[in-house]
Amino acid sequence: MALLGHGALAMWWDMAPAMRAEFEDWHSHEHFPERMRIPGFRRGTRWVSATGDEPVFVLYEVEAHDTLSSAAYAAHLNAPTPWSTTMMPHHRNMVRSQCHVVATRGGAVARHALTLRFSTSPGGEADVRTHLQQLVGTLPSRPGAVGAHLLRHETPALPRTTEQEIRKGADRVAEHVVVVCGYDRTALEELTAASANALPGLGAVDLLIGVYSLSYSATRADVA
Repeated sequence: MALLGHGALAMWWDMAPAMRAEFEDWHSHEHFPERMRIPGFRRGTRWVSATGDEPVFVLYEVEAHDTLSSAAYAAHLNAPTPWSTTMMPHHRNMVRSQCHVVATRGGAVARHALTLRFSTSPGGEADVRTHLQQLVGTLPSRPGAVGAHLLRHETPALPRTTEQEIRKGADRVAEHVVVVCGYDRTALEELTAASANALPGLGAVDLLIGVYSLSYSATRADVA
């Protein structure tokens, strides 16, 4: 199944190993259910670094980009629970992209997720998007992969929130995001290598690649 909606919130951050157990407890048993009960939130999935390092990748699938600036969502961002208030300062080096779904095909939850995040040089977005839409169209049927999704960030009309203040740092954004899901980590890396190598020549800049392993996924119905 493709992404469940026309919007997505893609986030990356570092979580120190000493906090990992409490983070996963909080994120699974309080934070995910809280987010999934917000109107327009359809599914949340958490992956952790496939190499055992600190990075975490979370993808929320939402009904529309407007969901990410809704009054209901803003109310939660500005009234974090006591446990959230304790955990938020440990979200280090936050990258938080509020995205439109440009293209989506195949599965959105799998054992591994490979992410490409980057910006584009002036005039380069059209060529990059054409290249990546072709990639999204072909990758899900290749051995080792099951889905591919192309996202584009647009900052919503939402003032800085209490949660952002607690994190004590400005959230960065990834302007463009590709998420490739699959059951074979090595295959994902090999399948995306040629496309990733081609992106700088097409106009992509500040390209970062991450590979993650599934930790938890829940839909709105799962936590109702």
